[in-house]
Amino acid sequence: MSPLRKDVVVTGFVLAIPVFLLALRGEFTAEEVVTRLPWCLAAAWAAVAVIRFATTPPPPKRAERKTTDDDRAPTG
Repeated sequence: MSPLRKDVVVTGFVLAIPVFLLALRGEFTAEEVVTRLPWCLAAAWAAVAVIRFATTPPPPKRAERKTTDDDRAPTG
């Protein structure tokens, strides 16, 4: 799964909102914001990966083939 998929990037921006708000309040410098943004993208990638894994249905089970007398090899 690519870390630059649309759902991952959108989730990363949502997770980065508190970082941007703290920067607007003056508690983070620009360098601290730039340092934390890749972590927001990594957290978004992990969150989307877990959700995709949890919601993917299991593969269908293979049906067993019933053998009949005609399918068996002759013994004699």
